[in-house]
Amino acid sequence: MSSLEISSFCFEKETKSPSSPPLVEASAGGPWSLADVGEEEEEPKDIIKFTAEKLSVEEVSQLVTSPLCGAVSLFVGTTRNNFEGKKVMSLEYEAYIPMAENEVRRICSDVRQKWPVRHIAVFHRLGLVPVSEASVVIAVSSAHRAASLGAVSYAIDALKARVPVWKKEIYEESSSSWKRNKECFWATGD
Repeated sequence: MSSLEISSFCFEKETKSPSSPPLVEASAGGPWSLADVGEEEEEPKDIIKFTAEKLSVEEVSQLVTSPLCGAVSLFVGTTRNNFEGKKVMSLEYEAYIPMAENEVRRICSDVRQKWPVRHIAVFHRLGLVPVSEASVVIAVSSAHRAASLGAVSYAIDALKARVPVWKKEIYEESSSSWKRNKECFWATGD
């Protein structure tokens, strides 16, 4: 049974893992699955949040931490202070939230098909994000590091390519420009 909680900027969905989780080769050479480590004790969950509030890496990390897991892998995307020789003061993000949430849910489902992971959290900030603050935090827990590392790398690449989030760079010289992610499937060549 899954539960669903939605607010204007937050989506949290608990899902059951696939009935036959993918097998991977353990370091000893034998296959293993999440069922081998007490899967029934804790339901896997996907936590998705789009918010104008400052993101807490610690909070996102804690949301995926599990006693069943020996690894939590994180990706933290931050605002850098430069782009093509221009001084960046901040970024501004906009998203079509219903579509963005649906696409992130699909990404979480894809991750679960590819790796034996426990919990996934994807938080994306909206509005103004000053230099050095987090724009996106993705955290994944798994029994072993290879799964969570692969899942986090896949999740950020898929998010940048598929999720409808738009970014505007605000420069020191009072100019700005909307940017597209070069990974977006709808981006056309220059």
